[in-house]
Amino acid sequence: MHRILFPFLFVVLLFSCDSGKKDEGGNKKSEGSNTAVYFEKLDSIKIDYLGSPTVHDLDPINRTVLFMEHKEFTEQILLADFEGNIQASFTKSGDVPDSYGALMASLKIDGDSSFMAYSYNGFLTYDFNGELQSRVKLKEFRVPNFTRKAMGYGMEKWEGKYLYIDQGSRDINYSSIDAYNEIRLLNWLDPETGEKEPFIQFPESSIFKSGKYFFRDSWAPAFTLVDNRIYVAFGIEPIIYIYEAYPPYSLISSFPLDLPNYEYFKGEVDYGPGFELKGFNYGSGRILNIKKIDKHFAVAYFKGYEKKDRDESSINKSPEEARAFNERMREKYPIHIAVLDSNGNRLNDFVPKGLRASSMLIRNHELWMVEEPDRETERDYFRLFRVGLKMERSNQKTMLKLSLHATT
Repeated sequence: MHRILFPFLFVVLLFSCDSGKKDEGGNKKSEGSNTAVYFEKLDSIKIDYLGSPTVHDLDPINRTVLFMEHKEFTEQILLADFEGNIQASFTKSGDVPDSYGALMASLKIDGDSSFMAYSYNGFLTYDFNGELQSRVKLKEFRVPNFTRKAMGYGMEKWEGKYLYIDQGSRDINYSSIDAYNEIRLLNWLDPETGEKEPFIQFPESSIFKSGKYFFRDSWAPAFTLVDNRIYVAFGIEPIIYIYEAYPPYSLISSFPLDLPNYEYFKGEVDYGPGFELKGFNYGSGRILNIKKIDKHFAVAYFKGYEKKDRDESSINKSPEEARAFNERMREKYPIHIAVLDSNGNRLNDFVPKGLRASSMLIRNHELWMVEEPDRETERDYFRLFRVGLKMERSNQKTMLKLSLHATT
């Protein structure tokens, strides 16, 4: 693990009541401002590996990184230490006796020397050498609508269970307006019994209770669990809802997210032919990840396409034209991170250059992110960074490190 000796500023926002000029990053400055909010790289892990790795989890206590190589017909599981050495490599997909079948979530380190797979074949626990330790079949199984397998999209452990999103079902008729009254958005997963407890429905104030139709899984939650509170944003809707983590899971409060130029699908009054193909299923703004850091929130989000780009996205294209369009959109609409106070007021908004915004992960009260791969040059390594959210008061010339109060 490598310690970064010099602060790495993504964007600095100086804020006060007065208006002023903009800096090179496009943030407002004022003469009377005395506080800066920014991210700083603290430590790094460099792992020598040639391929297309997808990091699933890491554990600063046992100093282990868990990642996979997802290929067309197989999935390789690899473990490395914080010095960058590969410690183990094996396959648990396909036709093997202890196969997980297909993953429904990112792999999760759940012990000093073991990790868990939530999968079609149940909850399977393996040690770091790949030996199966336990298998618990699911009490109820439905083929999910979608699966996200990457760091930043995983389950969160709490009191022996795991909090995770409801992944939908092919049995639900999403063309019926009644579906919005039936959907449960989160699940408690019990790895000891294989049981699942769906809970939390759309609050009456939600856009999804407006009587309009939305594309499938546009509500896929981004969530975090801190101090017996569940903080969740429902996909495209720029609001954080705060729930109690105990039954009856009461809604405590909510606040809108102040996100600049956020373009998201507002719903349609009819669910007619071609509804799912209007371009909103990937052109709409969406909340991707939420992390609570002391009294602040770090929110990773996709801004969403402008109307002209949404219109262009629905036009038939040749494979070459489609690739060129997608590449252009990738450059035009990078994933942002907004830093907000406890009321949702934006303190800063930036593109974390060189880091994958959606990969934010808190483990052992530390915030980690994956380095974005270089699209032009193939590397024979990949890196992860421990990142701190910092506040600096210029009149005191001191740096205040915001503590991380979060689940591990």
